[in-house]
Amino acid sequence: MRILVAALLVAGCSTRPAEQSDWERDNRTPAPAEAPVELPSYPVAARLIEFDQSQARDFHYLIDPQTLSVDKEGVVRYVLVARSSSGVENVTYEGLRCDTAEHRFYAFGRPDGTWSRSRSGWRSLQQGQPLQRVLYADYFCPQKVAILNAGEGVRALQQGGNPFARGFGAPGPVVPR
Repeated sequence: MRILVAALLVAGCSTRPAEQSDWERDNRTPAPAEAPVELPSYPVAARLIEFDQSQARDFHYLIDPQTLSVDKEGVVRYVLVARSSSGVENVTYEGLRCDTAEHRFYAFGRPDGTWSRSRSGWRSLQQGQPLQRVLYADYFCPQKVAILNAGEGVRALQQGGNPFARGFGAPGPVVPR
């Protein structure tokens, strides 16, 4: 019995996006219509923060901290720069909806430093790219809850992850006595 209880507790603390049944997807309360989102200024290379994404060695992934925001509905928005080892960059303005584990693209960067708005809507992170799942679980939506503000997100990027992403039972830093 204790093993069953322990297994249920561990499963409940997972940082993976929540899986939903067909019935849950069909019968969930739709999210309120999103107001038009203002596009941020184009990212500046000097202020980009690289974050660890160890699965892809040919690319460096960076976030512009000036574009990081969290709205009152818990949507985290940011500009992501994916830079190849040859210097080619893909720039996107994206959002994560933490409570429903969804992702969307708001705009794609053009080589001339302007934006092209995306027509896509929200999509489940189960169907998304591994990079967005890493940002969701390890940086911006630890324990499936949105960061409180942009400052918390910037600290998570600088420190290699949000401390709450490891779970409440994970060992923390050793505090000298």
